[in-house]
Amino acid sequence: MPKMMVAGNWKMNASSEATTELLQGLLNGQDALPAGVEMVVFPPLPYLAQAQQMLQASGIAYGAQNASEHAKGAYTGEVSTSMLADFAVRYVLVGHSERRSIYGESDATVAAKYMAVQAAGMVPVLCIGETLAQREAGETLSVVNAQVQAVLDAAGAESLANAVVAYEPVWAIGTGLTATPEQAQEVHAAIRAHVAAANAEVAAGLQILYGGSVSPATAAELFAQQDIDGGLVGGASLDAQSFLAIGQAAQAQLAI
Repeated sequence: MPKMMVAGNWKMNASSEATTELLQGLLNGQDALPAGVEMVVFPPLPYLAQAQQMLQASGIAYGAQNASEHAKGAYTGEVSTSMLADFAVRYVLVGHSERRSIYGESDATVAAKYMAVQAAGMVPVLCIGETLAQREAGETLSVVNAQVQAVLDAAGAESLANAVVAYEPVWAIGTGLTATPEQAQEVHAAIRAHVAAANAEVAAGLQILYGGSVSPATAAELFAQQDIDGGLVGGASLDAQSFLAIGQAAQAQLAI
């Protein structure tokens, strides 16, 4: 059975002061950190040094929201995986819906970034999900499976043994809408089955997080589903107490 993870994607929300305040709030709540649940924060890139300094002696991991598929060169504004490694980054988000929709990242680009992250010794968190139009057209499973298949074709199923998948229905991100636990479970089970067709052992141990307006109010029901192994949290991760509460909801499932 996969372990539980609660990851907080801060997106483009931070300042030096806010980063210190939020991380200190998490550190002050160390006693409330859930045993057996990996807690991860994804601050904006300029604040990785703060995260490294403040979290290095804690039980909280940190990661980057994006990385280039290129090792180096004339790519103004991009950040390479080797640069992230300088800050001892462990996790990197790849293929977030905002990167796909706003910045035009294709499945092939996402797969290239995924492989670059792994080649640098870090763990990619592969984000997949469908739009509202795709869900209403009954295309949810074909869309998410195609996004997973692009990585399987490029890197092989065995690569997922050193990766995390995050299912984030695009229509539920930042909208306050959340897929019902049953809707989320259906997709998570389908993702695991798709991977199992290539490698059953890897699929059994694969962490599949749910992302889409996860909050302290919705976390327990979502995490109670068999194939949901935690959450990729957006807005609620910007509040230390809310983020810790979601982690505690994940920890409660381990005791069942």
